[in-house]
Amino acid sequence: MKRLSLVVVLSLFAAAPALADASCKAVSGDGKPLSGAAKTSYMKKCCEDNAKSSEGKPLAGAAKTSFVKKCLAS
Repeated sequence: MKRLSLVVVLSLFAAAPALADASCKAVSGDGKPLSGAAKTSYMKKCCEDNAKSSEGKPLAGAAKTSFVKKCLAS
C-alpha cells in the first residue's frame, strides 16, 4: 500500500507541470480580473476541478492535495 501511494505521488510530481497548465483565468463576467477572496475561491475551485491523472481519472487523497497546492502556487 505504501509503495502504491508512493508511485502515485511520484507520478503526480512528474506529470504536474503538464497537468498544471489548466486554462484557469480569474476574470469576471465583464472581462475584469478578479482579486482578493473572489480570485482565491475561483482558483481553488478551478484547480480542484482540473485535478486529474494522466489517464484522465480524478485524483484523490494526497495526490489531489499535492496537485491543488502546486496549481495554486503557480
